[in-house]
Amino acid sequence: MNIEKFIQRAEVLHKRLADLFQTASVLPWISPDLLPQAFKELYNTSKIVQLAAEELYQQNEELVKTRNWLEAQRQHYEDLFELAPDGYLVTNTEGIIQEANLTAAKLLNVSKHFLVGKPIVNFVLLEERQQVCNELMQLSQSDRVRELFVRLQQRYGKFFDAALTVAVIRNHQGKAISLRWMLRNITERQHLESAIVKGDSDIFNDRPIHKYVKGETIPLNPLVIWYVSQGLVKLSTYYETGEEVLIGLATAGMVFGSSLTSLNIYQATVLADVELVSIYAVEVAASPTLSHTLLPKINHRLQQTESFLAICGRRRVQERFHHLLQLLKREVGETVPEGTRLSVRFTHEDIASACCTTRVTITRLMGKLQEEGIISFDLKKHIILRDFD
Repeated sequence: MNIEKFIQRAEVLHKRLADLFQTASVLPWISPDLLPQAFKELYNTSKIVQLAAEELYQQNEELVKTRNWLEAQRQHYEDLFELAPDGYLVTNTEGIIQEANLTAAKLLNVSKHFLVGKPIVNFVLLEERQQVCNELMQLSQSDRVRELFVRLQQRYGKFFDAALTVAVIRNHQGKAISLRWMLRNITERQHLESAIVKGDSDIFNDRPIHKYVKGETIPLNPLVIWYVSQGLVKLSTYYETGEEVLIGLATAGMVFGSSLTSLNIYQATVLADVELVSIYAVEVAASPTLSHTLLPKINHRLQQTESFLAICGRRRVQERFHHLLQLLKREVGETVPEGTRLSVRFTHEDIASACCTTRVTITRLMGKLQEEGIISFDLKKHIILRDFD
């Protein structure tokens, strides 16, 4: 019996008992003292049943809503899993495949149905299987994300260089219950890096471009380093008071990422429309050529961060502002007939956060420099520095 029919029957029973009780109570020849006590209790009990049924109905409605929401969420994450651009597998702790997305099936050239129940080592080149088996034995003893480079063999014998990232999933008791695998084909990139590298384009031109517009916050993944192909990104953190602090500017040819900092709060915001290329940290570790290319860029980011720290360490606000303008001139300045134009429009709040002061103070200092003819603004409100050293 469903809940609706139960409530309807309870209401009918209660109404009949109420009518019967009312009729017996008003009959002149029946004394109220003669009404059976059991009849009164039955009437009261039916009333309680009716109230309980109504409450049960409300709870059932809430459960239906919750179930529908959970189903929608499950479908959402299932779609994300299925349509992810990288291959994903779920295995038990012995490496037996339990789930696979479409990309993984395509990489291994088999159907998803065929993958389920197969050991993942079956797709590893024979001479490298022992390495993966050893890793499987150690995974349950550590919570660290493991990164492997092996050759995977597709159906019908074709193999490719693969980067595997694997993480352990534990239950509430801390026992390892499954493994999550990410599979990526890096054969083409390995071939590219084995050739002579003439510039950044030789490494990054075959990678997907991620575009973000001004004002957007760029998602940060600890496994990914972003390379700026075009545009400008503001890197910042926040004090406990909620104040934003500018700690870096990533221009074209520079790199950034949460793996390059120890700050708990690290945010990347687009200042000028950007085109980014993602580089997985495991690729950098495995490729001497890629490491050699990125090292100067990481070094540049380190030097720039130190420059911002040095600015914050100066005692007088005027000195901090002066040195910040010098740094911006060096990083994003471009020569124009009037002097040096900052290619990006910085707000007073941006400059104030870098100088560890207030917007009002920066407005006053900029007004003073403008009166002295040291700075001016173009039609788009970009700062132009004149004879500024």
